[in-house]
Amino acid sequence: MPAPALFVASVTIVGAIMVITRRVIVHAVLYLVVTLLALAAVLVMLGASFAAMLEIIIYAGAIMVLFVFVIMMLNLGQPDSAREKEWLRPRAWCGPGILATIVCAELLYCIRSFHSPAISPAPITAHDVGSSLFGRYVLMVELVSFLLLAGLVAAFRIGRNRSGGR
Repeated sequence: MPAPALFVASVTIVGAIMVITRRVIVHAVLYLVVTLLALAAVLVMLGASFAAMLEIIIYAGAIMVLFVFVIMMLNLGQPDSAREKEWLRPRAWCGPGILATIVCAELLYCIRSFHSPAISPAPITAHDVGSSLFGRYVLMVELVSFLLLAGLVAAFRIGRNRSGGR
């Protein structure tokens, strides 16, 4: 296995461990974003650049926004002023910042120097993915959207009950 692949794999593992071990949920979400970016770098190394871009757009982008929205809505833990002071400390951003810088540098290195082998005779395009998702699997896509909506409503209900109905 080439050295860059081992490097990205180690960043992925370190990021995943940091997600599990963080006590502050926002820090865990930051490490989860780094882990998802590192997984995208692994996909680029495997020659699946389209899947890597989907990973970044859907998981590291949209799903993380949903997570942050639910965390903000639940408003658990310390009072707002104490929590904001904790977030402004460089120590809170140091670990995710270092890992994210490493992953971004690795992605740039892979994009510049990596030539993906021809795995299949015809590469999969965005049109193929779209027609597959909204053709044969349209019911599954709609069920996932209802599942996300149900999770959001449940999180709102739990947060409203814990805050005393404010």
